[in-house]
Amino acid sequence: MRLSDFWRLMDDEFGPAYSRVLAADLVLGTLGGRTATEALSGGVEPKAVWLAVCDVQDVPAERRLGRDIQPKK
Repeated sequence: MRLSDFWRLMDDEFGPAYSRVLAADLVLGTLGGRTATEALSGGVEPKAVWLAVCDVQDVPAERRLGRDIQPKK
């Protein structure tokens, strides 16, 4: 996943303004107690950061791939 895809997913799920706040403030335990912004800056893959945000925020599986993409069952 590219960084631009990460931000598109964040914006689609949480809105453009709140996604930036969430990325800067939400501490993700599975990523070493870092925020999404810190993890991305530290070289963590955007997909891993996105999935960690999804887990903490209880994003349903059907929305984790984006708006028009349906997960395989």
